[in-house]
Amino acid sequence: MGLILEVENGDDDNDAVLVPPPNFAMVEDCIFRSSFPTSSNFPFLQTLNLRSIIYLCPEPYPEENLEFLRSQNIRLFQFAIEGKTDVSTPILKDSVMDALKVLIDVRNHPVLIHCKRGKHRTGCLVGCLRKLQNWCLSSVFEEYQRFAGVKSRTMDLTFIEMFDILSLSQCLYSIIYQYHGYGSKKRRLLYKDENLQKPRLTSF
Repeated sequence: MGLILEVENGDDDNDAVLVPPPNFAMVEDCIFRSSFPTSSNFPFLQTLNLRSIIYLCPEPYPEENLEFLRSQNIRLFQFAIEGKTDVSTPILKDSVMDALKVLIDVRNHPVLIHCKRGKHRTGCLVGCLRKLQNWCLSSVFEEYQRFAGVKSRTMDLTFIEMFDILSLSQCLYSIIYQYHGYGSKKRRLLYKDENLQKPRLTSF
């Protein structure tokens, strides 16, 4: 069921209806996930004050969406992951690793992760983030399945289980992770190496 928010302006005729994309949710403070946003979702996305979008599909981003990103000064990071990819394919692991590097860099926050339906590719990336956050595997799988529903894929769960978080640390060399708390159980990663190679930006 989709979430619809109404913003009251004191005049019933001028009430703004904010419609999030399907499968929208907060992952962490300043990290969000969803399906592919359409123009009807743009007013809602404006309320998130996004700095970046991580797009996990190989198809070109629609011009209408690019115009919205330009108008809001939002950066687009595209990682061309096919919808059904063998979990043993190195390019899949490399793409998710690169996306994770963008995701944990707080300079890119607030950030929205999305693919087409916000289920499989998005679920895999979030699942790998949860492993980095030391979630137990059963909780990681439960979150993935909650969004994937009856479309849950065993190969995605296998990919998450096999994904080597230690290799992320090896790739990032001198990056220092620092946890900042904003609540009893909330924490996020700070990313502190200005000399690290910049992640690839999709040009408009």
